[in-house]
Amino acid sequence: MAADVARRIHPLGGNAYTVGITGAPGAGKSTLTDGLIREVRSQGSEVGVLAIDPSSAFTGGAFLADRVRMQDHATDPGVFIRSMATRGHLGGLSLATPQAIRVLDAAGLPIVFVETVGVGQMEIEIASAADTTVVVMNPGAGDAMQANKAGLLEVADIFAINKADRPGVQELERDLNTMLDLNMHMGEWRPPIVRTVASKCEGVAELWETVGKHRAFLEEHGELQKRRAARVSDEIREIVARRVEQDAYARCRGDAFDGLRDQVLARELDPYAAAERLLDSSNG
Repeated sequence: MAADVARRIHPLGGNAYTVGITGAPGAGKSTLTDGLIREVRSQGSEVGVLAIDPSSAFTGGAFLADRVRMQDHATDPGVFIRSMATRGHLGGLSLATPQAIRVLDAAGLPIVFVETVGVGQMEIEIASAADTTVVVMNPGAGDAMQANKAGLLEVADIFAINKADRPGVQELERDLNTMLDLNMHMGEWRPPIVRTVASKCEGVAELWETVGKHRAFLEEHGELQKRRAARVSDEIREIVARRVEQDAYARCRGDAFDGLRDQVLARELDPYAAAERLLDSSNG
């Protein structure tokens, strides 16, 4: 069913620009996203938001499905907000996120924000789903060192120091600049650092303007198409891997599998030999 929908909508997309918003839990990502929505709408553009939330262990649904901090836009027909559960996926993104982005794209939404769950170092997966990745940090929380350990410095296109009315802003900005100076793989675009106080709507307009500058840079240097090509390559590989995995599990059932298992238990075969026989039978 999902594959059929994907086939039908695929020709309709290709126009949406995707902005990932990631960072540690409590950094203010939802409040900042709310401010960015307001900024986009003030310019007359429609916007879609995918909020990737933790899953309930009981229902499998998103914990924060009400998206309390974005309720100001609940009745705006130009804003579509959807919470998605990670369903235990550790990469910070639901496995269905690329398809969800494609649906919003096909629906004609020119801007799509993807806000991740905030799960530390695994959250770098957002970079594979977004055209521009914004990493949100807070002063006085040791965020620069944590981000460096987590690999977020490698994926950030823009840094937003949120809650910049707190002490420690200059120190965090200095630490970020030092780490960026030491980054040997940065390329021509040096991630700018933007100070924001999302709760007071301060710096949000500048942040959105910086996203626009990054988009212009990508388009001018042909990097946007390269990023999207890499994204499609990863998605195809993921689909192939999942199909192969499903086929493998399907073959690991039934009388033949049980017989090989019993031979392993009886020490007549080792697990590798049993696996090879299953693979040989699948190729035969």
